[in-house]
Amino acid sequence: MDVLQLDISGRPQAWISPREAAVLYASDAVAWTLGDTFHVLRGGTQRTTGLQSRIEVHPIVAVRGAVPSRAWRQAPALSNPKLFVRDRQVCAYCGGHFHLDDLTREHIVPVSRGGHDTWMNCITACRACNGHKGNRLPEEARMTLMYMPYVPSLHEDMILRGRRIVADQMDFLLASVPRSSRLHG
Repeated sequence: MDVLQLDISGRPQAWISPREAAVLYASDAVAWTLGDTFHVLRGGTQRTTGLQSRIEVHPIVAVRGAVPSRAWRQAPALSNPKLFVRDRQVCAYCGGHFHLDDLTREHIVPVSRGGHDTWMNCITACRACNGHKGNRLPEEARMTLMYMPYVPSLHEDMILRGRRIVADQMDFLLASVPRSSRLHG
């Protein structure tokens, strides 16, 4: 299970391992935490007290002095796994729900016709619909979109990365995801 690292103002920065989080705790870089302890790291025994050192890691840590994320000023990176999760594995043309192996990245305006490989020009399509549309615009192929594309927010992008997310992390991230997002459905 990974830890959600935030900057001190609460903006997501990265998914880090519990060991990376322990380094932040040990260097007193953690400003605040959220959620119940979900991982405990144990160290050596102190000679003077005989006590074993331990660091309790929380699922969400805000880091002091962290550089504000540049991701707030640009769109998240587009990848097929994130696109398919954004679109809930539903073909934008026929509305069918498909296994990941049966899905493709479909460009609404084909790249060969001036379209770009961006969140706003890409949707999820099944192989059959993508093949039927081919190098045409949806109108030319007499196909209509069942939903519109959108650019995910940074909070959505952290969810779309496909990690195992504990309830505390999901609650935190979803609180900042627009209500219109398909991630709420």
